[in-house]
Amino acid sequence: MKVFNLLLNILWLVFCGLWMALGYLIAALVCFILIVTIPFGIASLRIAGFVLWPFGRTTVDRPDAGAGSFVGNVIWVIFAGWWLALAHLITSIPLFLSIVGIPFGWANLKLIPISLMPLGREVVPTDQGFAGR
Repeated sequence: MKVFNLLLNILWLVFCGLWMALGYLIAALVCFILIVTIPFGIASLRIAGFVLWPFGRTTVDRPDAGAGSFVGNVIWVIFAGWWLALAHLITSIPLFLSIVGIPFGWANLKLIPISLMPLGREVVPTDQGFAGR
């Protein structure tokens, strides 16, 4: 399973992972420049790492996340989350058009919820493949 995840991650990195991670890095840079939004920048960097290498990992709710995470996610959706989710949607379309890219298109669509609400979640390893979540 680990070899399969490695192969999927390498293919993912080539086809869309690098470009999507770049989008999250740009969002993080903007958040760091604005200083008040540094927590959003940290969350964006965490997602960028997940987007670079998603197979063999998943996200789970953090038990200590509270109302602050909810408020932060609302702000995130308004300023950055919607365009990152749109980028996932747009990059999934050409992947769906090729037979080989269909699993990567689904993987891209499965990343939309975390791109919309990253606060209060953490990335953890999993034994399941990406399609099993």
